[in-house]
Amino acid sequence: MTQRQDEAIVLRTWPFEEADLLVSLLTRQQGRIKGVARHAMRSRRRFGGALEPMTYVRASYAEKPKQELMRLDAFEILWSPLTDPVDYERTAALELVAEILEEVLPDQAPEDAVFRLALAVIAEMKIGRVWMPVTYFTLWVSRLMGWMPALGHCAACGLDLRGGTVWWSTAADGVMCSEDKRSGSAALSVASVAEAQRFFRTPVEELAKEEWPRNRAADLRSFAVGLLERHLERRIRSARALER
Repeated sequence: MTQRQDEAIVLRTWPFEEADLLVSLLTRQQGRIKGVARHAMRSRRRFGGALEPMTYVRASYAEKPKQELMRLDAFEILWSPLTDPVDYERTAALELVAEILEEVLPDQAPEDAVFRLALAVIAEMKIGRVWMPVTYFTLWVSRLMGWMPALGHCAACGLDLRGGTVWWSTAADGVMCSEDKRSGSAALSVASVAEAQRFFRTPVEELAKEEWPRNRAADLRSFAVGLLERHLERRIRSARALER
């Protein structure tokens, strides 16, 4: 048995056996892992509020040879989403980050850039200020996974689209010109393409200093979520909940 201690973000928990919880964690050193928190539903002594989704913790756990599930021993809270006020939008935004991390990352595959992205984004998700961090996170995850297409050229004919509206569809890779767009395609405005390029060169902390109402770059947010759904081949439920 190997004892480990690592920074981690709690993604999800499920009831497991009688009083235990099965916990999905994104760790910095080992990537996404699952472990069992013994008696966590009966006693809060070892874990307290550390099992809330998107809590940033220092996790102590044991890894047994030939077993997929870790034994979770203790969590020290480094940051909790419950330290700030919570409303429906903020809760849904945090759930979106957790759901995407759960779906895009394979088991035990360290992704330090994704881990740092998640920490930076959830820190900026405040009541009334979730739309920019959500857009930033969804765009950057696709980029880090290698799924982000070039936005400046038509994937069908190669036409230079810089400075013009581009079109995208969940049924096709890349973006397209107006002549080659698929039926049912959605437009991505010139302003939103420019915002995407700015997102890729500006820290989220700097962008958070600006006002980002819900309607600002809404088409870019739809594009980013649609791109993830195309590659995951499933709907992102929390994204639909957030937009309601």
